[in-house]
Amino acid sequence: MNGASAIEAVHPAQRAMRSSGDQLPCRATSLHIVQTVSTEVSSARTVKEPGRVAWEWPMPTDPLWSTSKVCELAEQRRPGALIRLGRENRGWTLAALGARLGCSPATVSRLERRTRIIDLTLIHRAAREVGVPRHVLMASLAPPSAGARLATRVTASLRDAEEDPMRRRTLLTASAAAGPAALLTGLDEALASTPGPTRSASPLDARAAMAQELYDRGAHQHLLSALPGLIADGHSAALSRRDLDQARLSSIYSLASAVLVKMGAYGRARSTADRARTWAEVSGSPLAAAAAAREWAIVLRHHNQHADAQRVMTSAAADVEATGLHTEVYTAAYAQMLSTLAYTAARGGQRSEALSMAEEARIAARRLPPVASTGRLFNVTPAAVDLYAVSIHWALGDAGAALESGKDLKPEQFPTAERKARLGTDMARAWWAWQRPEQAVHALLDAYRASPGEVRDRPAIRQIVTDLTERHPRIAGVRELHAAVAQPS
Repeated sequence: MNGASAIEAVHPAQRAMRSSGDQLPCRATSLHIVQTVSTEVSSARTVKEPGRVAWEWPMPTDPLWSTSKVCELAEQRRPGALIRLGRENRGWTLAALGARLGCSPATVSRLERRTRIIDLTLIHRAAREVGVPRHVLMASLAPPSAGARLATRVTASLRDAEEDPMRRRTLLTASAAAGPAALLTGLDEALASTPGPTRSASPLDARAAMAQELYDRGAHQHLLSALPGLIADGHSAALSRRDLDQARLSSIYSLASAVLVKMGAYGRARSTADRARTWAEVSGSPLAAAAAAREWAIVLRHHNQHADAQRVMTSAAADVEATGLHTEVYTAAYAQMLSTLAYTAARGGQRSEALSMAEEARIAARRLPPVASTGRLFNVTPAAVDLYAVSIHWALGDAGAALESGKDLKPEQFPTAERKARLGTDMARAWWAWQRPEQAVHALLDAYRASPGEVRDRPAIRQIVTDLTERHPRIAGVRELHAAVAQPS
């Protein structure tokens, strides 16, 4: 997210709602924790108001959460230990908490003992159950300060030397030519332990915009190489506790999730999408929340959790609509939410819901210009919504309707190489389902010429190329496609 889109991502009413807060009394003066003031309720509830997408937690009434012990655990970034403290304070066994969460006592035990976060959603649910205040949990999930990292680092071995931020950046740059596996490992390291800031001379907004440009070009491996540094500097900036910095970090994680889904790394995408949701919630940005919810739903869909994905998108669309849609920015976001909801419903076999939402998206898109403004979080146009119709009909098993929906779409209607190529790959899927291999080959070649990564890196599209090679090796263009997909990025 660049500077313009970061500013638009925070609803004015949200800034006002976040302007008041109380400091948690604590001896650890280096730990800054702001508590959102809200009406006391008996349990956590979802807030549904214009410009606000968040969980509202009960105000802490137990003095436990104002003790130095809690401050220490939060400063040490140990959310599991805070959950254990809350559980024991309530007199619950591991089995009792597990029953409330729908998991085994062993899972709860691992959650409490681990310092590495594996399932952020379970962390949030467990914390709510045992009464960990939201501001305390958020502090325990924040990145450690650079000073804390330096104080605990021991560089007495080769392994430790490789964990030094400068050393890691050097290794990541060198690994760019080693292919996706090495780059995914580098991203794994950044997700497991947030690196120190890169101290890059380039402004973070400019680098985030460049990362988005890499995605729009289909330069997935270059983007993977850039993400660890972006995540590091995004976390460093978010220490300011400014909503714009937190919304930017959410958008970085959303972008990471999007490229990981493209490459079929769905497990990793689940982690980044979950973090995008967390930071969007902290920032209070309805647009960042919408983008993060969309990535989360896409991940759920790829894990065959279609009903859950549809619920997430239904809620996200309603939240954006609740803002009033008074600007082009929010109208574009709404059209995007409806389009993703329609495709999600189609993949879940909900035909009537899918077609209804597709029509709603088309109506919303009529208010948008044919060319999207630059620097927007959601670059949606009427043509982009029409392209979704191709995928929706394909997902519903109606290849003929998919081809009819896309017959008048032209590459020049789409501003980025990624969208131009997506037109080709979506039409290729429909032609292949319609048993027209020659037309499928031509569409894939068009996509490859627009953005090689869209054909080479997406597992589903690579599979079509493989099937074409095996079944129709003599069709003109098949060998070219096979060679293109087989060559390294």
